[in-house]
Formats: sequence, C-alpha cells, structure tokens
Amino acid sequence: MLVVAREKFGSRLGFILISAGCAIGLGNVWRFPYIVGQYGGAAFVLLILFFLLVFGLPILIMEFSMGRASQKGIARSYDTLEPAGSKWHRFKWVALGGNYLLMMFYTVITGWMLAFMVRSAMGTFEGLDAAGVSAVYDGLVGNPFESAAYMFLTVGIGVLVTRAGLQKGIERVTKVMMTALLVVLVVLCVRAVTLPGAEEGLAFYLTPDFSKLFVDGWPTFFDAVFAAMGQAFFMVSVGVGSMSIFGSYINRDRRLTGEALNIAGLDTLVAIMAGFIVFPACFAFGVEPGSGPGLVFITLPAVFTQMPFGQLWGALFFLFMSFAALSTVIAVFENIVGFSMDEWNMPRTKACLVNGVVLAVLSLPCVLGFNVWSGVELPGIGNIQAIEDFLISNTVLPLGSLILLVFCTSKRGWGWDAFVAEADQGRGIRFPRWAHGYVRFVLPVLILVVFVAGYVPFVRVWLGM
Repeated sequence: MLVVAREKFGSRLGFILISAGCAIGLGNVWRFPYIVGQYGGAAFVLLILFFLLVFGLPILIMEFSMGRASQKGIARSYDTLEPAGSKWHRFKWVALGGNYLLMMFYTVITGWMLAFMVRSAMGTFEGLDAAGVSAVYDGLVGNPFESAAYMFLTVGIGVLVTRAGLQKGIERVTKVMMTALLVVLVVLCVRAVTLPGAEEGLAFYLTPDFSKLFVDGWPTFFDAVFAAMGQAFFMVSVGVGSMSIFGSYINRDRRLTGEALNIAGLDTLVAIMAGFIVFPACFAFGVEPGSGPGLVFITLPAVFTQMPFGQLWGALFFLFMSFAALSTVIAVFENIVGFSMDEWNMPRTKACLVNGVVLAVLSLPCVLGFNVWSGVELPGIGNIQAIEDFLISNTVLPLGSLILLVFCTSKRGWGWDAFVAEADQGRGIRFPRWAHGYVRFVLPVLILVVFVAGYVPFVRVWLGM
C-alpha cells in the first residue's frame, strides 16, 4: 500500500495563524463583547484573562502535544498514544460528533455574517433604526431559502479551501484572511475610539470596577465566574480535538507552551480589540452594551448608520466578522476532513466532498429552526440552534477537555511524563513541571464546575424554581 507523507505547514507563521484562526471566531467577536457588557465591563475582562491562562492554556498545549506526538488528528491520536488494551480511542467519536455539532450551527451564523456584509455594502441599513435593522434580520433568518443559500455558500467555501490542501489551500487562504482581519480590525478600532462621546465607553471597558460583579451579592459574582470560565473555554476552542490536527502538521523545532501562548495571545488580542469597536460605539450613540446576542446583528448596524460613511464602516465590520467566522469554519472542517483521511484512508478530495454534503444536510435543521420549525423548542434552552449551542458549549467542550486532561496526566493514559516530554521538544518556554498537581487534581475539578454550572439554569426551569 502506498504510504503518503503527512502534509506539513509551510511556515511557523502559518501554524500560528491557522490555529489562532480556529480559535478566533464567534466566541471572540460576537459572544465576547455582549457577555462583557452583561457582566459590567473591565472587571469581567480580567476574570476571562485569568481563566484563559490557568484554564484554557494547559488544555490547548495538551491538544497540540497529542497531535504532534502521534502525527495524527483526533481520529487516530488516542489509538497511537494509548496503552495497549485500553479503550481511550472510543472518545474520538465524541470529538467527531462535537466538531459536527459545532459546525451545524456555525455554518448558519457565518452565512448570516456574509449576508449582512452584502446588505451593508448595498446600503440596506441606511436610515434604519434598531427596529428597522431587526426587521431586516428577521427577514433573513425567517426566509429558509435565503438562509440555506448562505449556509451552502459557507460550506462550499470550506470544501474548496480544504480541497486545495494544507499549504496551497488552508494555509494560503487563512494567512490572507487573518492579515485582512487584523488590518480591518485596527481601522475599525481607530474609527470607534475617535467617535464623539467614546470616552465613556472606553472607561467602561478599561477601568475595573469589581463592585459590578457583586450587584446582587455573591450569587452575581459566582455567575460571573462561571460565565468567565465558559468564555475562556469557548475562546480557545479546546475539547473536541480541533487543535490536535494542527499539532500533527508541525515539526519539533519549538516547544509547545510558547506556541500555545502565541496563539492564545493573538486570539485574546482580537477579542479585546473587538471590545474597542463595540463599547465606544455603543456609548457614543447611547446604546446598551449588554443587549445580548442581538448586539452584533441588530444594535451595531443601527449604530453604524448614525456615523459619517456608515455604509463603509458597516461593510468593513461585517467583512471582519465574516473573516473571523470563516477562519473557524475552514479550520474545523479541516479537522473533520483529517478525521476521514486518518481513520478511513480517504483521499482528500473524497473526504472534502463527502463531509461537505453531510455537513450541509445536518445544518438544515438549524436553518429551519428559525422559520419552518420555529415551534421546536426545549424549555430552558430554546430553539434548535440554542439546543445545538448548549450541547457543544455546556457538554461536549467541557467533558471532552476533561477526558483529554485525564488522558495526558494519568498513568492509565498517555501519562504526564510522556506529555511533558513532547511539549518540551525544541526551543522556547518549557511546560512548568511544578504545575503537575494543579493540572492533575485542581483543573479537572474546575472543568466539572463549569459543566455543572452550565446545566443549573436548565435544571431550574425544569424544576420550576
């Protein structure tokens, strides 16, 4: 049988940008601003940064280590690294399911970003207030044919880019998108912070006021802590093996702790800069920054229409949002394609086409959940998209991270010594060996706390509390 050499990144920059692109997405530019707005601004940002460092970073390093040590994605990394006779490899199916579950609604929302970019460029929002923008949004999500068309376009982009290969497709396209994303982000930040009245928004965002975390006493504080933990998870995209595939494409020149710090740092920078767009703009035009998930699709387009050259700024904003979302779509789709290639020896072209068709079909329920199937809801959670989001964010990501963590630190799994030896190959920052006790005993408890906290609101509704 012909053995095909595993593809490799063409450069270290490609690895960093693609891995960061996987992490940079809706969690940074859609969820981060509105959740920071809901929990009072700067003090909550510090909580998120703290949990990114002590919570998300170690698991990110472990995913990269498993991929590089096995030279496989999540499909075969457990098989390659597990002790003989153990059953750790069964968890790869949970990871595959998690990747599909994420993409089943991510492709739909990314399609909306593309649709809003087109509408902004065409001047659709000119002269509209929040109610008018809301009507445009409702018209988009309420039209199953248009919403499905943009979802199919998103899936098609994922197929075409991954079909071209690692270096010629994914690395090349992601480098361009990420560079453009950062340039547009800087332009939008400069425009937002120079708006008349932006100072109040900057103060809200940059001046920590920890009393805002205790508005209703300790319950409010604990809610904020759990929310910050969950956001840290969401921002680095760990738990479903989406990062291990990129670890398998790199050499051993660099230690993985430093690489993970670079990626997490770039990921955090984009989220922080998104806040520099949102909060000055909101305060400059008297908009509530904690207005929830509708902040991006309803509130901000209405804000842009009030600016000079608002059509330009709105189009650039949704171009930035589209690039952020598409970078994740391409990266996660590569993980799914890599699973098929590693597990079933599928050629890349076949793996792209088969998974593209399956993903498009599986994404249709989310499209229909906003119109034809809008009556399908789960009490305490919401419609089909909310159910899918709840399952991936509150179940698969934390439990997948817990399994990976135990595998990398337990003697019955890959083991602490093997993990650290792989992470420390090359030059750069070493993984701190003094963190063994924390990683093995404290971090699993924190992950379980996030898991339980995610189900508390749902249980309360079901129990009528």
